[in-house]
Amino acid sequence: MEPNREIPLLTRRSLLAATAAGSVAVLVSRPAQAYDVVLNPTAPELGDTISVIAIPRTPASTQPKVTVDDSLEYPTFPISGNRFRALVPTSPLNPPGRMVIRVIGTGETRNLAVGLKNRSFPTQRITLSPGQSNLGTQHEFDRVAAFKDIVSPERYWNGVMQRPSTGRTSTQYGVRRYYNGVFAQDYYHRGLDYAAATGSPVTAPAAGRIALVGRVSDGFELHGNTVGIDHGQGVLSIMIHLSRIDVSEGAMVQPGQVVGAVGSTGASTGPHLHWGLYVNGICVDPAPWMARGFE
Repeated sequence: MEPNREIPLLTRRSLLAATAAGSVAVLVSRPAQAYDVVLNPTAPELGDTISVIAIPRTPASTQPKVTVDDSLEYPTFPISGNRFRALVPTSPLNPPGRMVIRVIGTGETRNLAVGLKNRSFPTQRITLSPGQSNLGTQHEFDRVAAFKDIVSPERYWNGVMQRPSTGRTSTQYGVRRYYNGVFAQDYYHRGLDYAAATGSPVTAPAAGRIALVGRVSDGFELHGNTVGIDHGQGVLSIMIHLSRIDVSEGAMVQPGQVVGAVGSTGASTGPHLHWGLYVNGICVDPAPWMARGFE
């Protein structure tokens, strides 16, 4: 099926009204479509963020609801030009193939079939020492989980995101792994790794609010020293394995502002920055956000 081809939910129905003079066909038309919908990208692949922009056709149109395959709902936010947008995340754990995005609001529901393309991800074999194979505290897991659930109404990011480190990219997004010879079934590399010298600056990829600061001394055994940035509207950055943290929770940061330094704290095999970009709780590929961004 071609991406973005709309699925007709209703066909025109006729009611046959019997009268003494004979039968009269009465045509009942379906409700007017309330929104035009623009998807970007139009041919997404695993790991992409899909922007769903709903453009009301009438002033009376309400803020719509956006769902995927009738099982997941994503928040919509008003943007310029009297439009609404939702961000739909995908990951290597999604099944490739047909997905249905529904825009539900005033008038007829818009139903769009999208072909989610498969993508090949490389495999790595990682050997962890016995001391690193069972790291993590409940405090750490709870704080990181709460951070990933943040959906702020404000939007702080604007346009293309910046590379947060000048180091070389050492591990791509989506890599599957064996740890100590055992395949991690539901694992994929949730972000980009940048190899750089300990102490090298780590900068904010976009404007935002510091919503998480976690330190090894506080029990962040797995992530190491950690900074989480809320970019607004469900878009979040997490920077881990830091040697130093230069910001405090609640502070506002601008693109390119130093938030810490590269390190090897937590479960790490050498000095590097791990940057994970989350959209509505799912880690997406940061590359499109740096290449073209989202309005």
